[in-house]
Amino acid sequence: MTVADGEIRHDWTVDEIVTLYELPLLELVGRANAVHRQRHDPNKVQKASLLSIKTGGCPENCAYCPQSAHHREVDLTRDRLMDPTKVIAMAATAKAAGAERFCMGAAWRQVRDGREFDAVIEMVKGVRALDMEACVTLGMLKPHQAERLAAAGLTAYNHNLDTSPEFYGQIITTRTYEDRLDTLATVRAFGIDLCCGGIIGMGETVRDRASMLHVLAGMTPHPESVPINALVPVAGTPLADRPRIDPLELVRMVATARLVMPGSTVRLSAGRSALNREAQILCLVGGANSVFYGDTLLTTPNAGLGEDAELFAAIGEPERISVPACLPSRRVSQGK
Repeated sequence: MTVADGEIRHDWTVDEIVTLYELPLLELVGRANAVHRQRHDPNKVQKASLLSIKTGGCPENCAYCPQSAHHREVDLTRDRLMDPTKVIAMAATAKAAGAERFCMGAAWRQVRDGREFDAVIEMVKGVRALDMEACVTLGMLKPHQAERLAAAGLTAYNHNLDTSPEFYGQIITTRTYEDRLDTLATVRAFGIDLCCGGIIGMGETVRDRASMLHVLAGMTPHPESVPINALVPVAGTPLADRPRIDPLELVRMVATARLVMPGSTVRLSAGRSALNREAQILCLVGGANSVFYGDTLLTTPNAGLGEDAELFAAIGEPERISVPACLPSRRVSQGK
């Protein structure tokens, strides 16, 4: 029996997803756009602001990440956890500039109870009091910690798979794939939305990309939010010499994610700064319906606010973004 595009499925095979990914580009984007229009407002693009609330010194050895303490040659300023009052003020500034979602990342392996986690809870409550969605990425967490985050009103928890189960060991060895899945299950058990995606351009194959989407699409329900990142090579990391991917590979990944997870918000994330306006619009046509904006994404460069104002004006949303004197940003040399 043929299944129509746009139906929610959890039984995708890797081979089916590879076949979608390798469709002629215009057919792939056209089918993805049709599904996108069925399930979402095609003129709505959510703006999310991302802030590194604790930068550097992470004990994980993720090959792509300049925040890892293992990559000693990375030129990165390490910062302690920010004061909640300052974070909430930055969230208010982001809202004034058009952001609907405020995302906060701490370079931790796992959440530890105590003053720092109490401070994060205060940040979540403060962001929610601004009538914004609040998302955090804090590493692994335990059930009682997820319960506290849920009680504080957390909208979503970001915990990416990064890549396929098969390729994962070539990127990270300090945390298992099962560890990531366990954290996602813990988050889901307390009714918090999942924000879970991955990165392309790290040396993986098309089948690896399809395998990662296969894991995500096999979740019941699908993750509410699926960030699609392109590697931003950073000097001093093991992947520093990886070439940037062809922008059309990012378009293909976005469109394929839209087809296999029709109801999810697909977020055009890291790597967007390397795309011209037309490539970004093609990603939006192909199913992306959220972008991160601001000068940095945790620590790597992002598209500038002026460029984003021009982008949204071009697609007919000039009133939805403004350029204030200061948006949330941790001024560091490089990173992600």
